[in-house]
Amino acid sequence: MKPVNKVNLKDGDYCKVTGGTHKGKSGTVRDINTSKTGHITITVVQENGDRFKTLGRNAEVQKNKISSIFKNPTR
Repeated sequence: MKPVNKVNLKDGDYCKVTGGTHKGKSGTVRDINTSKTGHITITVVQENGDRFKTLGRNAEVQKNKISSIFKNPTR
């Protein structure tokens, strides 16, 4: 069985969620898992300590934390 998607996420990367239930949230990637069906799931920890899980395909790696703050000034 081949993987469903390829995601360039690494533990510790700063990411922004671009789809799904948590769309618009951002934080640090902490836990990366691959399900039996090949889907990648990640745990994201926000700056305030809240955690949530989402699919890896819904997350986009930000080059650095500072640039993502300036792109979204309403944050």
